[in-house]
Amino acid sequence: MSFGDIYNQKILEYAGNLPDLPRLDAPDASARRHSRVCGSTIEIDMILKKGVVAAYGHEVATCALGQTAASIMAQHIIGATPDELRLVRTQMQAMLKSNGPPPTGRFEDLKYLEPVRDFPQRHASVMLVFEAICDALDQIEQQAKSA
Repeated sequence: MSFGDIYNQKILEYAGNLPDLPRLDAPDASARRHSRVCGSTIEIDMILKKGVVAAYGHEVATCALGQTAASIMAQHIIGATPDELRLVRTQMQAMLKSNGPPPTGRFEDLKYLEPVRDFPQRHASVMLVFEAICDALDQIEQQAKSA
């Protein structure tokens, strides 16, 4: 597989249709992740209510692969539970690094990123959104414990 093969039509469609979700004014948590490898950066804001994501905003400055992951997550994150979000991060790590199967269900379109598995230098940009989301979830849990 050549490097150009990872930029399939679905990846380009998702990257080109990144939802415009402005940053939130009063999020429960915000997180920023940056990849030194490619210079990609993502910042996210999140509000949880009744155990699910009720609001989500982002600022995405990534390559097409990072945009694709961010786009798929943004389209499906509202209503997701923290457990679902942590599971999808674990599934993506396994898919990219251990030949694991792609996520199913709510986040099944992440399967289009499966070809990235063969390009370890691109894994970090794909994983940015998942790491930022899980960081925000950790912050929210810490706040709840402190309250």
